[in-house]
Amino acid sequence: MTEARAVSFSQTTLTELMIPAYANFGGKIHGGILLSLMDKIAYVCAAKHAGGYCVTVSVDAVEFRAPVEVGELVSLHARVNYVGRSSMVVGIRVIAQHVETGVEKHTNTSYFTMVAKDSAGNPRQVPPLLLETMEDARRFLEAMKRKDMRAQYKGDFDNERSRMNAINELDLLKKERCVLGM
Repeated sequence: MTEARAVSFSQTTLTELMIPAYANFGGKIHGGILLSLMDKIAYVCAAKHAGGYCVTVSVDAVEFRAPVEVGELVSLHARVNYVGRSSMVVGIRVIAQHVETGVEKHTNTSYFTMVAKDSAGNPRQVPPLLLETMEDARRFLEAMKRKDMRAQYKGDFDNERSRMNAINELDLLKKERCVLGM
């Protein structure tokens, strides 16, 4: 068994200037650009902890709290919050900074689940996470709770979907912004 690695061992920060090529027609940075940067830093952080190749298996809800503008510096701060046998949850906090004023804004936080792979592409065991502070322990416990809640939601939704009868529930659509064309 590999020795536990501290959160600080793999903590990573990536800062990039947002250029016009990253902007959409409204002049704001494409969400896909930010997602790509988040995936990149999640990989780096997870690979450092695991000591090898990792893949993204899921991304918890990504909600953009504030737009990112051309010319701003975007800093992504990543840390391993939780480890399972082969999986790791990497927490990412994204901050945009206006270069001239120094004003910073928190644009989003997200959680990427990464899995370590061996050379044959099979999941491989990762080192335990050394929790050195109460903050480390809190983040680990929160990740456990999110994992449990996600599994419960999936089970509840699958059960509801199997019980749902669309023909009997079409009346629910009358209050929605849709038109039945059948």
